[in-house]
Amino acid sequence: MKLNCDLGESYGVWSMPVEDTIMAQIDQANIACGFHAGDPLVMKRAIALAKANNVTIGAHPAYPDLQGFGRRSMSIPANELIAIIQYQVSALQGMAGICDTQVTYVKPHGALYNDMMKNIDVMEAVMNSVSAMSKAASPLGLMIQATANNEQYQRMANDLGLSLYFEAFADRRYTDEGLLQSRLVDGAVLTESQALDQAKQLIETGTVTTASGNTLSVNAHSLCVHGDTLGAVEIAKQIRQFID
Repeated sequence: MKLNCDLGESYGVWSMPVEDTIMAQIDQANIACGFHAGDPLVMKRAIALAKANNVTIGAHPAYPDLQGFGRRSMSIPANELIAIIQYQVSALQGMAGICDTQVTYVKPHGALYNDMMKNIDVMEAVMNSVSAMSKAASPLGLMIQATANNEQYQRMANDLGLSLYFEAFADRRYTDEGLLQSRLVDGAVLTESQALDQAKQLIETGTVTTASGNTLSVNAHSLCVHGDTLGAVEIAKQIRQFID
């Protein structure tokens, strides 16, 4: 099991100061690309930190929603959404090249991530955007949520020659459908102790307990901690110990 975190999400004078301490704990950094957070300097610094800590770099594109931190759904035609994603990933790839490193996968952010897990048309657009950018010399994978539909998504990805990485979430409450509970619901973001309990359950048993108390099987390659979750650094440190 790998550990990943959404990072590079400062913007201008707004700072999310966890990167220096959390980068040493994780395997994969999902770096914002400017549409929900992150500016050129923040992106370049996050890339350099990831490289210094031997952390794999992923692009973290979003809907164009700086005001809403990318957490508001948008109805965007497929061809436009594909271009929006490719624009953001290309920006991060360019910055990574300047830093003599590379982006190896894409993980959509916020509402875009949730929408692709609920809407097959959005998933197809996301997969098409990433597969079109993937080259033999520099392949790009796609990170999505591990659900009961893993096999369906894997077939879709195989048809496009796209590698998938399935992830689970340490710090978010699950619904009985295996998706993430809306942040508008009280308790959707777990406390530090709850997140550690859920992480341990996912790592040791490959299961998660939903908001209603049901147990779901979760077949994931990576475990996510959000950089803006309260206590994120300590959660990541404890999960690192669980994994190791």
